[in-house]
Amino acid sequence: MEERFFAQFIHCFFIAFGVILGGTLIGGIGAFATGDAPFTEMGRIARKLWIWGIVAAIGGTFDAIDNFKRALDGSSIDLIKQGLIILSAMGGAKAAIIIISWLIQEEVS
Repeated sequence: MEERFFAQFIHCFFIAFGVILGGTLIGGIGAFATGDAPFTEMGRIARKLWIWGIVAAIGGTFDAIDNFKRALDGSSIDLIKQGLIILSAMGGAKAAIIIISWLIQEEVS
């Protein structure tokens, strides 16, 4: 596997991680500013941002579908690479969810 793939793999992990963690923390500040319970709101926001963190990390849904289409027409290694990129984004989102659940001391499912 080439070096570019590993860079993209790491970038996808941390983009998804940053979207979830950053969005949840900033949303918690907004909840505090409006008088809502910030930790409860942070759990709700984290659940809502999970899929958007993955989509942002892989560059949008149409690019991922196009890459799958090209991989099916080409070699299977491209299909495996795209699958690993998506798994990396899911891992980043899950890592952020775990950190948020530790922070707010309740389960974020």
